[in-house]
Formats: sequence, structure tokens, C-alpha cells
Amino acid sequence: MNNQQLWQSVLGNMEVSLSRGNFTTWFKNTAVVDRSDDAITIGVPSEFIRKWISEKFQSEILKVLKQIAPEIREIKYQVGQKAAAEPAAQTAAASKTETPEATPYREQQEARAFDGLNPRYTFETFVTGKNNELANAASVAVSNNPGTQYNPLFIYGGVGLGKTHLMHAVGHQFLRKNRGGKVLYVTSEKFTNDYVSGLQTKQMPEFKKRYRTVDMLLVDDIQFISGKETTQEEFFHTFNELRDRGKQIVLTSDRPPKDITGIEQRLISRFEWGMVADIQVPDLETRLAILNAKVAKKNVRIDDEVLSYIAENITNNIRELEGALNRLIVQEQMENKPMTLENAKGILANMLSAKKKVLSLKKISMSVAEFYNISMEDLLKQSRRKEYVKPRQVAMYLARKEMGSSFPAIGEFFGGRDHTTVMHGVEKIENIAAANEVLKQELDLILDKLYVN
Repeated sequence: MNNQQLWQSVLGNMEVSLSRGNFTTWFKNTAVVDRSDDAITIGVPSEFIRKWISEKFQSEILKVLKQIAPEIREIKYQVGQKAAAEPAAQTAAASKTETPEATPYREQQEARAFDGLNPRYTFETFVTGKNNELANAASVAVSNNPGTQYNPLFIYGGVGLGKTHLMHAVGHQFLRKNRGGKVLYVTSEKFTNDYVSGLQTKQMPEFKKRYRTVDMLLVDDIQFISGKETTQEEFFHTFNELRDRGKQIVLTSDRPPKDITGIEQRLISRFEWGMVADIQVPDLETRLAILNAKVAKKNVRIDDEVLSYIAENITNNIRELEGALNRLIVQEQMENKPMTLENAKGILANMLSAKKKVLSLKKISMSVAEFYNISMEDLLKQSRRKEYVKPRQVAMYLARKEMGSSFPAIGEFFGGRDHTTVMHGVEKIENIAAANEVLKQELDLILDKLYVN
């Protein structure tokens, strides 16, 4: 067994336990570049990749080697060494992706623009981590076995965390396996507009045919049908007909079903029939993995310390993460010289500080009131009703955490309350959020809306 064959065997085993996106991110352009009696040297493209593989995957690689080459007991690394032959990871991935089905699927997609799927949003380009493992696994299961155990699949989480990406990936994977399948992706706003248009133009039969004859219906941001009674009525019947016929439904929202106000209980209960999976804010390791995947896809070189700086300072939103990276890439290309950490800090300074500049006690309070579906008057008045106390304490906590406002200033804004009352409220929310994932998710969602809007 030569070096390439050996590494192919290792990667074949690794690929089984990793998502396609993770496998490509960490093992693309790697190869065995040297081999002795009891050791191999793996060529990797960067120090960042070397560190990640050695820390996260070395024990698993050694376990595989023990089965296929038991004499090898040590792994060494050589940074910047390119394989003489085609990179093994690329070859391994090709054996799985460039099948006879791949080209027809691409041709099929060109002819199926009506389904609304974004060609960039696939499982291959989705980086998994602890924050999205459940949602990713459920999405894969649904795409492979639609209309069975997880119907509907309800994915919720904050802005820019990958809900829409996973939803589109489900559609793509389904179409790969079902050439004649029919997938429809829409936002809840599009569904509402189509419904209203159907009523106004007396074309409801066409509307029902469009939405009720698909094999898979993907509806993004379902929370926005809140308060729209006739839209909910139509969606209720559409949902029932599709599910009764064994057709898959996938929904996304910024919060779990039970926390969506203004939606009929019969719909909420149906949203919870299948699988409800959340996507949380990615941890540092996952953010680094996402950035590295983006860099590899764009075929550019950004120093590891710059990527680390981005990942450490942009924590809540993957879109912002990619936006910061794109800004640095454009600047690097314009100046035609490598991006240094100091330059990166200067370029991103405005972006990183903008959040704090736009916040105010009023804006925070309005966002909290809107999230919990109460009025500003309810939030500020002297009431001890439970449905008002929690939002009020959340607003106080966010004002303190995000703006650094003093306790007396916060108390004055909230109806002239004593600073000790504010301290108690802030401390209470802080303690609960540390142990309660639901409250933590609520805080993240409010912050997302604060910083995006």
C-alpha cells in the first residue's frame, strides 16, 4: 500500500464520521508526504489546519491506522507541503460527489428555478458544531426519508445562524434522490401575498394547486403569519392536506412554536407534531471552522491570527462573520498585499463598535416589548404582574450588559425605580440565563433584532 492509498483509506474512514462540510474544511489538500517504519508525515496547507487536525482528529486517525497499518504509531506534520499527486481528500470527496447523478442534478436545477432554492445552501457547505448538531441531523434525516418521522421539521434560532441554509439543503438533497420531485421554498410573507393575490384575482384554485401539489414545502420565518387570521386558516388546510398525503413540511422561526404569539393553538400544536430543533449561537471553534471553510471556498489566504480575531470578536451572527471576512478580502485584493492583524483591526473597528453606538434605553425597551408582545406602557408601569415583570427585568439586564448604563439611570428610565430594584432584576436574569437555555435563546433573539434592525 503506497502513501496515497494509505491516506485514502484513512480519509474514507474519517469521512463516515464527519459532515461533508467539516471533512472538506479540514482534510482538503492534505496528503501523506513521508513515511518511515513507525511514523507518517501529513502535509497540510496551513498551521491553522495542522493545529486543528492534531488537536481534534489525531487520536481518531491513529485508531484507523492501527487497523490498516498497525506499525505506524506516530503522526508528524509538514505545513505548506503540497501533495505530488492529486490531494487525497479532494479525491475522496470526488468519489462521493462526482457520481453520475451529480451532473444531471445540476442540469435539473437549472430547469427548476421555480423551487426557489439557493444553489449555495447545501449540506456540503454547512459547517456543523455543537450549536446546530440536532438541527443538522434532523435535516439530513428528513431529506433522506421525507414525510415520515419528522413531519413537520421545525427549526428555530436567531438571525443569521443557518436556519435558511439548512432548509435549502434539505430541498437540494431531496431533489438529488428524487429526480421527479417537486420542492417549493417560500417565505411566510410570500405565502401570505400569494394567498391575498389569489383571493383578489379569484385564482384560489391556482394558489391551492401551487402549494398543495408539492412533495416538499419549505416555509421560512413562519412567525410572521402571527395575527393574520385568514392566512393562518389557509395555511392550516394546506398543512393538513400535505401531511395527510405524506408530503414533507419544513418550517423555520426565530423562536420555538409555543413562544410565538398571535398564532392559533391548533397550528402551534401541529408545528410540534414532528421534530422541533434549535440552532444556537456557534462557539469559538465552530466560528473558526466556518471562517476557514469560507476562505477555502474563496481560494484566498488570510492569516490564522486574523481569522481568530474575527471569530473572537463577532460572536452572535454568521452573516456578520462572513461580512467581516469579505470586507478584509476585498481590502486585501485592492491593496494587493497580505492582510495583517493590525490592518484587520483598523478595517473592522467601525463594524465592531457600531453596535454600541446605535443602542439606547428606549430602543432596547421597544425591542423587548415587541418580543414579548406587550406595550411600552406595560413595560414601564408599576405593575407586578408576571407577564410584565420578566420583560422589564430582561430590558434592565440588556441595558446594563449592552450599554453599561448605571443602575440609577436604568431605574429612572423604568418609572423612577430604586437602583436596588434594578440590581435585583439584572442579577436575577443573569443567574437564570446561566442555567436556562430557553431564556438565553430569548436574549440572543432580542439582541439579533437590536443589532440587525
